[in-house]
Amino acid sequence: MTDRRPGIAAFDALSGDAAYRAVLGCCSSPGFARSLVAGRPYRSVEALLDAADEVLAGLPESELDLALAGHPRIGERPHSAASAREQAGVAGAADAVRAALAEGNRAYEERFGHIYLVCASGKSGEELLALLAARLRNNPETERRVVRTELGKINRIRLRALLAERS
Repeated sequence: MTDRRPGIAAFDALSGDAAYRAVLGCCSSPGFARSLVAGRPYRSVEALLDAADEVLAGLPESELDLALAGHPRIGERPHSAASAREQAGVAGAADAVRAALAEGNRAYEERFGHIYLVCASGKSGEELLALLAARLRNNPETERRVVRTELGKINRIRLRALLAERS
């Protein structure tokens, strides 16, 4: 199936450097950005998103760590407009929920050695806190798989937004 919507056509037409910077704005793993840009042209939005999932699945742990470094802690000041939109549900959370998220973030980082990453879009502070509490019970291997899944969800949201900007 070919879906040459303006957004995907515009993305495919970007210079290599411009496309790399655009993808890096979605996911801060240089390896992810390089691989996704190298796969152009994409014939549809779904082809791009499927390729993003495939690239993410094959990223080495060091690149996953670089991707995580591009995300703020849940409940802290967002690094970008995308992070602010994604964490909008935390903005109105009660002080007690925000404090519990901060404490949970500390416990999570101590247990797993990286930030708590979750696709926060459409979730309240209370929901994010409950997810954090549940994920603290995971073993490290399970949690690393969950992190990849959550990063994939975030990447898809951000890539769709990137394409919409170019429509």
